[in-house]
Amino acid sequence: MSSSTMSRPATTRPASNPRRKRDNANGWAFATPFLVFFLVFLVWPIAYGLYMSMTGKSLTGANDDVIGFANYAEAFADADMWHSLGNTLYFTVISTVPLVLVALAMAALVNIGLPAQWLWRLSYFAPYLLASTVVSLFFTWMYNPQLGLINDALTKIGLPRVAWLNNPDVAMWAIVIATVWWTVGFNFLLYLAAMQNIPHQHYEAASLDGAGAWRQFFSITLPQLSPTTVMIIILQILASLKIFDQVYQMTAGGPGGSTRPVVEYIFETGFTGYRLGYSAAISYIFFGLIVVVSIAQFVLTRRRSA
Repeated sequence: MSSSTMSRPATTRPASNPRRKRDNANGWAFATPFLVFFLVFLVWPIAYGLYMSMTGKSLTGANDDVIGFANYAEAFADADMWHSLGNTLYFTVISTVPLVLVALAMAALVNIGLPAQWLWRLSYFAPYLLASTVVSLFFTWMYNPQLGLINDALTKIGLPRVAWLNNPDVAMWAIVIATVWWTVGFNFLLYLAAMQNIPHQHYEAASLDGAGAWRQFFSITLPQLSPTTVMIIILQILASLKIFDQVYQMTAGGPGGSTRPVVEYIFETGFTGYRLGYSAAISYIFFGLIVVVSIAQFVLTRRRSA
Protein backbone atom coordinates (compact mmCIF):
# COMPACT_ATOMS: atom_id res chain seq x y z
CA MET A 1 0.00 0.00 0.00
CA SER A 2 1.41 3.34 -0.99
CA SER A 3 2.02 6.01 1.55
CA SER A 4 -0.49 8.23 -0.18
CA THR A 5 -3.32 5.77 0.59
CA MET A 6 -2.36 5.15 4.21
CA SER A 7 -4.76 6.59 6.81
CA ARG A 8 -3.48 9.70 8.45
CA PRO A 9 -3.99 10.46 12.14
CA ALA A 10 -6.82 12.85 12.81
CA THR A 11 -5.73 16.28 13.87
CA THR A 12 -7.73 18.92 15.71
CA ARG A 13 -7.97 22.03 13.67
CA PRO A 14 -7.33 25.14 15.74
CA ALA A 15 -10.12 27.65 15.96
CA SER A 16 -9.98 30.30 13.34
CA ASN A 17 -8.19 33.45 14.29
CA PRO A 18 -11.23 35.74 13.72
CA ARG A 19 -13.40 33.53 15.94
CA ARG A 20 -10.79 33.54 18.71
CA LYS A 21 -10.58 37.32 18.54
CA ARG A 22 -14.37 37.58 18.69
CA ASP A 23 -14.51 35.33 21.76
CA ASN A 24 -11.82 37.40 23.46
CA ALA A 25 -13.66 40.59 22.62
CA ASN A 26 -16.90 39.21 24.09
CA GLY A 27 -15.06 38.15 27.25
CA TRP A 28 -13.54 41.59 27.72
CA ALA A 29 -16.94 43.19 27.06
CA PHE A 30 -18.45 41.21 29.95
CA ALA A 31 -15.48 41.81 32.26
CA THR A 32 -14.96 45.52 31.54
CA PRO A 33 -17.84 46.89 33.70
CA PHE A 34 -16.55 44.96 36.73
CA LEU A 35 -12.95 46.01 36.06
CA VAL A 36 -13.99 49.66 35.81
CA PHE A 37 -15.85 49.56 39.12
CA PHE A 38 -13.00 47.57 40.72
CA LEU A 39 -10.39 50.12 39.63
CA VAL A 40 -12.47 53.22 40.36
CA PHE A 41 -14.02 52.25 43.69
CA LEU A 42 -11.38 49.94 45.20
CA VAL A 43 -7.91 50.14 43.68
CA TRP A 44 -7.87 53.92 43.16
CA PRO A 45 -9.15 54.82 46.68
CA ILE A 46 -6.62 52.44 48.27
CA ALA A 47 -3.75 53.83 46.22
CA TYR A 48 -4.77 57.46 46.76
CA GLY A 49 -5.35 56.90 50.48
CA LEU A 50 -1.86 55.41 50.80
CA TYR A 51 -0.42 58.43 49.01
CA MET A 52 -2.47 60.80 51.18
CA SER A 53 -1.17 59.12 54.35
CA MET A 54 2.31 60.30 53.35
CA THR A 55 1.27 63.92 52.96
CA GLY A 56 0.23 66.69 55.31
CA LYS A 57 -3.09 67.03 53.48
CA SER A 58 -5.69 68.99 55.38
CA LEU A 59 -9.26 70.10 54.74
CA THR A 60 -7.98 73.66 55.16
CA GLY A 61 -5.44 73.14 52.36
CA ALA A 62 -2.67 74.48 54.59
CA ASN A 63 -0.06 71.81 53.78
CA ASP A 64 -0.49 69.24 51.03
CA ASP A 65 3.22 68.49 50.63
CA VAL A 66 4.64 64.98 50.79
CA ILE A 67 6.15 64.39 54.25
CA GLY A 68 7.03 60.68 53.97
CA PHE A 69 6.41 58.50 57.01
CA ALA A 70 6.08 61.39 59.47
CA ASN A 71 2.35 60.69 59.96
CA TYR A 72 3.06 57.05 60.79
CA ALA A 73 5.78 58.00 63.27
CA GLU A 74 3.40 60.43 64.95
CA ALA A 75 0.62 57.84 65.04
CA PHE A 76 2.78 55.22 66.75
CA ALA A 77 3.58 57.80 69.44
CA ASP A 78 -0.05 58.97 69.77
CA ALA A 79 -1.48 57.90 73.14
CA ASP A 80 -5.03 58.71 72.04
CA MET A 81 -4.69 56.43 69.03
CA TRP A 82 -3.50 53.53 71.18
CA HIS A 83 -6.26 54.19 73.71
CA SER A 84 -8.95 54.10 71.02
CA LEU A 85 -7.39 50.97 69.55
CA GLY A 86 -7.46 49.38 73.00
CA ASN A 87 -11.16 50.28 73.30
CA THR A 88 -11.79 48.57 69.95
CA LEU A 89 -9.99 45.39 70.99
CA TYR A 90 -11.75 45.41 74.37
CA PHE A 91 -15.15 45.72 72.72
CA THR A 92 -14.24 42.95 70.27
CA VAL A 93 -13.36 40.54 73.08
CA ILE A 94 -16.30 41.20 75.38
CA SER A 95 -18.87 41.26 72.55
CA THR A 96 -17.72 38.22 70.58
CA VAL A 97 -18.15 35.78 73.47
CA PRO A 98 -21.84 36.52 74.21
CA LEU A 99 -22.65 36.87 70.51
CA VAL A 100 -21.48 33.28 70.03
CA LEU A 101 -22.86 31.73 73.23
CA VAL A 102 -26.24 33.50 73.19
CA ALA A 103 -26.77 32.65 69.51
CA LEU A 104 -25.92 29.01 70.23
CA ALA A 105 -28.39 28.88 73.13
CA MET A 106 -31.14 30.52 71.06
CA ALA A 107 -30.63 28.10 68.18
CA ALA A 108 -30.65 25.12 70.52
CA LEU A 109 -33.95 26.23 72.10
CA VAL A 110 -35.63 26.59 68.71
CA ASN A 111 -34.12 23.36 67.39
CA ILE A 112 -35.60 21.22 70.17
CA GLY A 113 -39.05 21.97 68.78
CA LEU A 114 -40.61 24.68 70.95
CA PRO A 115 -44.23 25.53 70.13
CA ALA A 116 -44.81 28.42 67.69
CA GLN A 117 -41.34 28.20 66.20
CA TRP A 118 -42.14 30.89 63.64
CA LEU A 119 -42.68 33.35 66.50
CA TRP A 120 -39.36 32.46 68.14
CA ARG A 121 -37.48 32.81 64.87
CA LEU A 122 -39.15 36.13 64.10
CA SER A 123 -38.49 37.57 67.56
CA TYR A 124 -34.84 36.46 67.51
CA PHE A 125 -34.05 37.73 64.02
CA ALA A 126 -36.25 40.86 63.81
CA PRO A 127 -33.84 43.21 65.69
CA TYR A 128 -31.13 42.46 63.12
CA LEU A 129 -33.28 44.13 60.47
CA LEU A 130 -33.38 47.44 62.34
CA ALA A 131 -31.12 50.35 61.42
CA SER A 132 -28.32 51.25 63.81
CA THR A 133 -29.91 54.65 64.43
CA VAL A 134 -33.15 53.06 65.60
CA VAL A 135 -31.33 50.66 67.92
CA SER A 136 -29.14 53.43 69.33
CA LEU A 137 -32.09 55.73 70.08
CA PHE A 138 -34.05 52.86 71.60
CA PHE A 139 -31.27 51.91 74.01
CA THR A 140 -30.38 55.52 74.77
CA TRP A 141 -33.90 55.95 76.15
CA MET A 142 -33.72 52.58 77.90
CA TYR A 143 -30.46 53.65 79.59
CA ASN A 144 -31.74 57.10 80.61
CA PRO A 145 -30.70 57.60 84.27
CA GLN A 146 -34.03 59.13 85.33
CA LEU A 147 -36.67 57.98 82.86
CA GLY A 148 -35.16 54.79 81.48
CA LEU A 149 -37.01 51.50 81.76
CA ILE A 150 -33.94 49.64 83.03
CA ASN A 151 -33.29 51.97 85.96
CA ASP A 152 -37.00 52.00 86.76
CA ALA A 153 -36.90 48.20 87.06
CA LEU A 154 -33.78 48.39 89.24
CA THR A 155 -35.38 50.81 91.68
CA LYS A 156 -38.46 48.60 91.99
CA ILE A 157 -36.33 45.72 93.26
CA GLY A 158 -34.35 47.96 95.61
CA LEU A 159 -31.20 48.48 93.55
CA PRO A 160 -29.60 51.89 92.89
CA ARG A 161 -29.86 53.64 89.55
CA VAL A 162 -26.96 53.23 87.15
CA ALA A 163 -25.56 55.93 84.86
CA TRP A 164 -25.26 53.47 82.01
CA LEU A 165 -23.84 55.79 79.36
CA ASN A 166 -22.18 58.32 81.69
CA ASN A 167 -20.05 55.97 83.80
CA PRO A 168 -16.69 55.03 82.21
CA ASP A 169 -16.78 51.65 83.95
CA VAL A 170 -20.22 50.73 82.61
CA ALA A 171 -20.63 52.54 79.27
CA MET A 172 -18.80 49.96 77.15
CA TRP A 173 -20.83 47.13 78.65
CA ALA A 174 -24.02 49.05 77.91
CA ILE A 175 -22.99 49.30 74.26
CA VAL A 176 -22.16 45.58 74.21
CA ILE A 177 -25.63 44.72 75.53
CA ALA A 178 -27.24 46.84 72.81
CA THR A 179 -25.00 45.28 70.15
CA VAL A 180 -25.76 41.72 71.26
CA TRP A 181 -29.51 42.38 71.24
CA TRP A 182 -29.23 43.94 67.79
CA THR A 183 -26.95 41.53 65.91
CA VAL A 184 -27.25 38.13 67.61
CA GLY A 185 -30.09 37.16 65.27
CA PHE A 186 -27.75 36.65 62.33
CA ASN A 187 -25.54 34.22 64.27
CA PHE A 188 -28.69 32.50 65.51
CA LEU A 189 -29.77 31.75 61.94
CA LEU A 190 -26.34 30.35 61.05
CA TYR A 191 -26.37 28.04 64.07
CA LEU A 192 -29.96 26.95 63.49
CA ALA A 193 -29.27 26.07 59.86
CA ALA A 194 -26.20 24.06 60.90
CA MET A 195 -28.13 22.21 63.62
CA GLN A 196 -30.90 21.24 61.23
CA ASN A 197 -28.32 19.75 58.85
CA ILE A 198 -26.99 17.30 61.47
CA PRO A 199 -28.24 13.79 60.54
CA HIS A 200 -30.97 12.68 62.93
CA GLN A 201 -29.58 9.15 62.91
CA HIS A 202 -26.74 10.33 65.15
CA TYR A 203 -29.18 11.26 67.90
CA GLU A 204 -31.17 8.04 67.46
CA ALA A 205 -28.01 5.96 67.84
CA ALA A 206 -26.98 7.95 70.91
CA SER A 207 -30.41 7.45 72.46
CA LEU A 208 -30.16 3.70 71.95
CA ASP A 209 -26.81 3.80 73.77
CA GLY A 210 -28.47 5.57 76.70
CA ALA A 211 -27.14 9.10 76.11
CA GLY A 212 -29.30 11.87 77.53
CA ALA A 213 -30.07 15.25 76.02
CA TRP A 214 -27.04 17.00 77.53
CA ARG A 215 -24.71 14.18 76.54
CA GLN A 216 -26.01 14.31 72.97
CA PHE A 217 -25.55 18.08 72.89
CA PHE A 218 -21.92 18.00 74.01
CA SER A 219 -20.93 14.83 72.14
CA ILE A 220 -22.83 15.28 68.87
CA THR A 221 -24.17 18.81 68.40
CA LEU A 222 -21.16 20.86 69.46
CA PRO A 223 -18.57 18.85 67.47
CA GLN A 224 -20.78 19.03 64.37
CA LEU A 225 -21.07 22.80 64.82
CA SER A 226 -17.31 23.41 64.97
CA PRO A 227 -16.99 24.74 61.37
CA THR A 228 -19.97 27.05 61.91
CA THR A 229 -18.55 28.28 65.21
CA VAL A 230 -15.20 29.09 63.61
CA MET A 231 -16.93 30.97 60.80
CA ILE A 232 -19.11 32.95 63.23
CA ILE A 233 -16.11 33.88 65.38
CA ILE A 234 -14.17 35.10 62.35
CA LEU A 235 -17.09 37.15 61.02
CA GLN A 236 -17.83 38.55 64.47
CA ILE A 237 -14.26 39.61 65.18
CA LEU A 238 -13.97 41.39 61.83
CA ALA A 239 -17.33 43.11 62.36
CA SER A 240 -16.52 44.17 65.94
CA LEU A 241 -13.18 45.66 64.94
CA LYS A 242 -15.06 48.06 62.67
CA ILE A 243 -17.53 49.25 65.31
CA PHE A 244 -18.57 52.87 64.91
CA ASP A 245 -22.30 53.54 64.48
CA GLN A 246 -23.77 52.61 67.84
CA VAL A 247 -20.88 54.11 69.81
CA TYR A 248 -21.01 57.41 67.93
CA GLN A 249 -24.78 57.65 68.32
CA MET A 250 -25.04 56.53 71.95
CA THR A 251 -21.97 58.04 73.66
CA ALA A 252 -20.00 59.89 70.94
CA GLY A 253 -16.96 58.10 72.33
CA GLY A 254 -17.50 59.29 75.88
CA PRO A 255 -17.42 59.57 78.75
CA GLY A 256 -13.83 60.77 78.67
CA GLY A 257 -13.01 58.71 75.58
CA SER A 258 -13.71 55.44 77.41
CA THR A 259 -15.80 54.04 74.54
CA ARG A 260 -14.20 55.77 71.55
CA PRO A 261 -13.15 53.14 68.98
CA VAL A 262 -10.32 53.66 66.54
CA VAL A 263 -12.70 54.20 63.61
CA GLU A 264 -14.28 57.13 65.44
CA TYR A 265 -10.82 58.51 66.24
CA ILE A 266 -9.96 58.32 62.53
CA PHE A 267 -13.20 60.15 61.72
CA GLU A 268 -12.61 62.86 64.32
CA THR A 269 -9.00 63.36 63.26
CA GLY A 270 -9.91 63.76 59.61
CA PHE A 271 -13.19 65.67 59.73
CA THR A 272 -13.04 67.47 63.08
CA GLY A 273 -9.31 68.06 63.30
CA TYR A 274 -9.11 68.53 59.50
CA ARG A 275 -5.96 66.33 59.30
CA LEU A 276 -6.80 64.04 56.42
CA GLY A 277 -3.24 62.83 55.89
CA TYR A 278 -2.80 61.87 59.52
CA SER A 279 -6.19 60.15 59.71
CA ALA A 280 -5.29 58.19 56.56
CA ALA A 281 -2.08 57.01 58.22
CA ILE A 282 -4.02 55.79 61.28
CA SER A 283 -6.52 54.02 59.04
CA TYR A 284 -3.72 52.13 57.28
CA ILE A 285 -2.21 51.11 60.61
CA PHE A 286 -5.63 49.79 61.59
CA PHE A 287 -5.96 48.09 58.21
CA GLY A 288 -2.64 46.36 58.82
CA LEU A 289 -3.94 45.10 62.18
CA ILE A 290 -7.05 43.65 60.51
CA VAL A 291 -4.89 41.94 57.89
CA VAL A 292 -2.73 40.38 60.63
CA VAL A 293 -5.81 39.16 62.50
CA SER A 294 -7.29 37.73 59.31
CA ILE A 295 -4.08 35.88 58.43
CA ALA A 296 -3.78 34.50 61.97
CA GLN A 297 -7.37 33.25 61.88
CA PHE A 298 -6.79 31.70 58.44
CA VAL A 299 -3.68 29.86 59.63
CA LEU A 300 -5.40 28.61 62.80
CA THR A 301 -8.43 27.47 60.79
CA ARG A 302 -6.28 25.54 58.33
CA ARG A 303 -4.35 23.86 61.15
CA ARG A 304 -7.59 22.90 62.84
CA SER A 305 -8.94 21.45 59.58
CA ALA A 306 -5.71 19.54 58.97
